[in-house]
Amino acid sequence: MNGIFFAIVLISFAVAAVRHLPWLAGTDGGPVPMDVLGQAMIAAAGDAVTLAIGLVGVMALFLGLMKVAERGGLLVIIARLVRPMMVRLFPEVPPEHPAMGAMILNMSANALGLGNAATPFGIRAMQQLDKLNPIKGTASNAMILFLAINTSSVTLLATGVIALRAASGSENPAGIVPTTLVATICSTATAIIVAKLCIRWFSPASAQPPETTTAEAENTPIADALNELGGAPESAEEDAQLEQQSARPYPTYVSYLVLSGIAGFIPLTVFYGREIAPWIIPGLMLGLLSFGVARRVRIYEVFVEGAREGFQVALRIIPYLVAILVAVGMFRASGALEWIIAPIGSVTAHIGMPAEALPMAILRPLSGSGAYGILASIINDPAIGPDSYTGYLVSTLQGSTETTFYVLAVYFGAVQIRRIRYALIPALSADLAGIIAAVAIVSLMYG
Repeated sequence: MNGIFFAIVLISFAVAAVRHLPWLAGTDGGPVPMDVLGQAMIAAAGDAVTLAIGLVGVMALFLGLMKVAERGGLLVIIARLVRPMMVRLFPEVPPEHPAMGAMILNMSANALGLGNAATPFGIRAMQQLDKLNPIKGTASNAMILFLAINTSSVTLLATGVIALRAASGSENPAGIVPTTLVATICSTATAIIVAKLCIRWFSPASAQPPETTTAEAENTPIADALNELGGAPESAEEDAQLEQQSARPYPTYVSYLVLSGIAGFIPLTVFYGREIAPWIIPGLMLGLLSFGVARRVRIYEVFVEGAREGFQVALRIIPYLVAILVAVGMFRASGALEWIIAPIGSVTAHIGMPAEALPMAILRPLSGSGAYGILASIINDPAIGPDSYTGYLVSTLQGSTETTFYVLAVYFGAVQIRRIRYALIPALSADLAGIIAAVAIVSLMYG
């Protein structure tokens, strides 16, 4: 992200400087390009803080509800439902191995939009998978398949994006729930299919033993930093208990009945998404609080605890929003964005990808914070807005794709994997499938 951030600023300054030369020569009587650039920087910084402050309340609401669901055991329920499918996907991982429980909990947390809780579970899953890895330092097939699914995880509720849309004044902030669900199902199916095909095409290469052992890798700075993220289990005992609970599956027929019900819900969200969307947020609050009551959770205290975390998260993202929104503001004000995107956008616009959405599609696999900032700048643009076609599309892209290179770097780095083999092929295939599916479903529902 350091290189991307500096490149955007450098290109913006250079383009503005070139445009400033005719003004110095007296051949351009329009606005002073450098003045426009400076004013855009100041305005973008102020808009970033205003947006973050508006996000505080909505983020507190959603993380409060998610904390009630988490404390009530919703993660474990989802994990127990999907376990029969996971056993088939990962035949090389013993069903009772800790890696299976950690992977299931990671995917369950991703499905609920609990990114903070998902990351520590993902790190633990990689550490456990590395214990089964016959060639240390080289990614195993199970590791690659897990990361491919992780970067394309089916998302039932993109809470962060919904919160940002609400803070941006959207009349239908939850309108991306059906589009995100369809896009992530397509991307996850693509990730699994491509990864399974690659297993047949690629054979594991020999590798020298790594200089550090798995036990040492568990104490790397990356793992330590990620395990300090909010939303993770509060102790190793609680973590182990969750994994043990997730290892006890429901009967197979129950799992497939529930999964079939979710699959049957997809056509309803596609054809009646506009009618269903207004019910999602009120129904979500009632449903999760009722679930907490049924599970004997002290819903008020737990909600307040989660809301406190949401308040802190909203404040923590202010510096990131300021950095990326100022950079994007400079890129637009200098004219560089128009120079680069307009030629490509004139082509992609015919297939449902307007020029304004291209930076989002390009940056999403590279930088989560950068893509989040671009999303914020697009849906807060008065000329676009959150409820336009472009607003729905970029929101769906944010909710249905992952920061692929970051995830691969962090997860493989946590267990000292130096040879990633074919890991990028299914991951990037899933990203492309997610983009195509997002364009298709948003065009169908909001085009």
